[in-house]
Amino acid sequence: MGVAYSVGEVDHLYTFFVQWSPEILKKNQKPHYHCRETQPKCHRVAEKKKTTVVNKHLTNRVNGAAKNWEIITVKDAKRRLSLSSEDSELEDSEYQKEVDDGFPVLEVQSQLLHDHHTKTLAAHMPARTQGYPWQLVYSTGVHGSSLKTLYRKMAGLDSPVLLVIKDMHKKVFGAFSSDPFRVSKSCYGTGETFLFNFNPDFKVYRWSGQNTYFVSGDLESLQIGGGGGGFGLWLDADLYRGSSFSCPTFSSPSLSTHIDFVVQDVEVW
Repeated sequence: MGVAYSVGEVDHLYTFFVQWSPEILKKNQKPHYHCRETQPKCHRVAEKKKTTVVNKHLTNRVNGAAKNWEIITVKDAKRRLSLSSEDSELEDSEYQKEVDDGFPVLEVQSQLLHDHHTKTLAAHMPARTQGYPWQLVYSTGVHGSSLKTLYRKMAGLDSPVLLVIKDMHKKVFGAFSSDPFRVSKSCYGTGETFLFNFNPDFKVYRWSGQNTYFVSGDLESLQIGGGGGGFGLWLDADLYRGSSFSCPTFSSPSLSTHIDFVVQDVEVW
């Protein structure tokens, strides 16, 4: 079932769900909702057998705001979305695809990630990233092979980024960074940062807690993870050569089949 509600009631409903079903919504997890400018409704998925409880809770509210709440099916929610203007038809279809399949919406086609890659990666990203379209910030195929250009394309960006690498051995791997890449004198980032690879099965390597060497970089190289004999992921200034060592920060092995590798393509989303 889908719960349709006015945007102004988000916090109240979230508090209710935390108290009613803490195993679904953890208290420390910030809720995410699909918001539509042309359709001021949002949706929260709940089990059908629990909708009676939700309705009772909303009906008993003394401030009269219950009139803004309604339990509807996901199918009906999609039908209502389809009634929006012609200008938003494409946007609606993309929204419905995301709801149906769990696929993030990529504004342009990736040359490195297939659908199963993006769906798997999205499922492992923080809740605050869910529901947003993926924008291609940098690509060696579009912008050339230059770490300096990569930094420049991220100037002013204030959001997490996903680094995807394909090496000459056709291995796909990379890192999710809680912060955009930039030149820095010290390490930055948070425990949301992780390394991953498809080799060929997906594996994610999250923060181990051993150190906080998440991300650092200068004009000569970009480094992610450290504390051992090398970096968890390292790229040179030309984004041509890289290396990946066993890394205490993420308790990760080498991400590629070779510790030293030659880069074929790089994308940052």
